[in-house]
Amino acid sequence: MPLPQKKRWVSMAKGLVLGALFTSLLLLLYSYAAPPLHTGLASTRTPEGTAPCSPAPGEPEALTPANGSAGGCQPRRDIVFMKTHKTASSTLLNILFRFGQKHGLKFAFPNGRNDFDYPAFFARSLVQDYRPGACFNIICNHMRFHYEEVRGLVPPNATFITVLRDPARLFESSFHYFGSVVPFTWKLSGSDKLAEFLQDPDRYYDPNGYNAHYLRNLLFFDLGYDSGLDPGNPQVQEHILEVERRFHLVLLQEYFDESLVLLKDLLCWELEDVLYFKLNARRASAVPRLSGELYRRATAWNVLDARLYRHFNASFWRKVEAFGRERMAREVAALRRANERMRRICIDGGRAVDAAAIQDSAMQPWQPLGAKSILGYNLKKSIGQRHAQLCRRMLTPEIQYLMDLGVNLWVTKLWKLIRDFLRW
Repeated sequence: MPLPQKKRWVSMAKGLVLGALFTSLLLLLYSYAAPPLHTGLASTRTPEGTAPCSPAPGEPEALTPANGSAGGCQPRRDIVFMKTHKTASSTLLNILFRFGQKHGLKFAFPNGRNDFDYPAFFARSLVQDYRPGACFNIICNHMRFHYEEVRGLVPPNATFITVLRDPARLFESSFHYFGSVVPFTWKLSGSDKLAEFLQDPDRYYDPNGYNAHYLRNLLFFDLGYDSGLDPGNPQVQEHILEVERRFHLVLLQEYFDESLVLLKDLLCWELEDVLYFKLNARRASAVPRLSGELYRRATAWNVLDARLYRHFNASFWRKVEAFGRERMAREVAALRRANERMRRICIDGGRAVDAAAIQDSAMQPWQPLGAKSILGYNLKKSIGQRHAQLCRRMLTPEIQYLMDLGVNLWVTKLWKLIRDFLRW
């Protein structure tokens, strides 16, 4: 017996919706799975004849760290933040979003997603609404760094910064966050896949495998270098020295407060500009601790990153010495007091909570595939007018903040809809 007319229309509508979702899923999977068409440096350059923002010098100008208390400096507003993965970079991103929004600065944002077509090299053409000769104040989203392309988007006196992390700890975090989208890890069958991998990484690792870059020398890769270089190759040290020449400050995740004090001094910012809450952090139960032996294995596996980190760990403490140890201790204490004050003002319950306990969807952080391990916050319902805006901005996760700033995130939104539909 034929279905009643109404039921037939409902069935057709469901079929159309499912068909559209399936087609979108295929398109999305293709966009993510297909190898980038422009993976080499030569192929990602802006075409000849395209005018840069300003004549770009070979290397950035040397900046003299400004002492805000002297009253003789002006806040620096042209900033390139090379956002590395799993290094507290989302927290620093929030600081830059707030500063740029507060001062009406012009951001170079990606188009369609929250990164610049990573893991392909950055190109100016990937910037939302880019026009030849366009000039920007702040570039800060994830990319695979391409110095010449970035340099052409900012004024000559722009400040270049990035952040590093102990490579063994970074590898551990990256393995747990990205491991499910790195197919060669699917061969690992034990309950502790990280330990199993580190026992014999060459057995599992495929340098040409999809998303393999996440699981070896990720810092080197993000900075635009070959993460598979032989450690004895002279290019390794050349690349490290090149980073030192190009970046005015390399922050360290393990000494984040000290890093922010140095950054505040370099940029001649106010204390309020560098206040923060820790964003995109994993819950404690999702953070395994590497044992001594596994830590050594992880460091050896990421030996290029280890050399990079050692170099900038040493230079970081030289900067601290030049700044003054006692002065540093005073300013770190002031930053922590101010952060604690904002925690009491802004955060309901005073601490981060699991995703399931977050009441406002606008405060839900992006979660890794197949897990809900990233913590977020609940904003207090009664906050005075003086702090209401600052509290909300400090607690807003990256994706929602990008949307608030008017970024076109259609790919990211579509991917979220599919993940929600499939309950990934």
